[in-house]
Amino acid sequence: MTNPTALIVGASRGLGHAIAAELADRGWHVIGTVRDTTARTPLHDLADRADGRVEIEHLDITEPDQLPPLRERLADRRLDVLFVNAGTTNNPQTPIGEVSTTDFVDVMVTNALSPMRVIEALGDLVPPDGLIGAMSSGQGSITNNTAGSREVYRASKAALNMLMRSFAARPSEAERALVVVAPGWIRTALGGPDAPFTMEESVPLIVDVLLAKQGKPGLEYLDRNGETVPW
Repeated sequence: MTNPTALIVGASRGLGHAIAAELADRGWHVIGTVRDTTARTPLHDLADRADGRVEIEHLDITEPDQLPPLRERLADRRLDVLFVNAGTTNNPQTPIGEVSTTDFVDVMVTNALSPMRVIEALGDLVPPDGLIGAMSSGQGSITNNTAGSREVYRASKAALNMLMRSFAARPSEAERALVVVAPGWIRTALGGPDAPFTMEESVPLIVDVLLAKQGKPGLEYLDRNGETVPW
């Protein structure tokens, strides 16, 4: 029996790398993408010790011209899980009226538009019993936003959630298993050192959520414990 395969987009470091490592430890074959082909990353270290279970592909998701070549390279592959991990932010304290157009566009393109481009380009490689997902955030919940701040980041993740809901509403996608994940505030380069949760305690829970969602049609917005997050 062939081991299942996951494509983790944005796996060079942080949560994406940790998810790739957790899946590899569970016997999965993992394809992870990196943006820079010239730089060595933790994903390269993982591939070196994974006995062939980890492959590295090149993709900068903000460069749409890179998607067709990746699609061609993966054309004969079955992806049991396609998960897009992307996240950037601006200065979280800058009020929206003072955010530069450049910063706004950068966060929106990276966090909302680009993950959907990946899903549109590669989703047909995922079989009906597979899973397509993207890393969202609890800060993308409009209902739960009672604290404010991080305005552009929040808006970008809410936009990602809305775009995934639109994708899920297409008749052609009605039987898909789709998920957006709110992992919690985790100590990563994006989350910072003050975050209450570690990667070691969080990532196995996130992977549990992904694997439990496989083959279950419909879009869900879930936290790292598999609980529903209000839109």
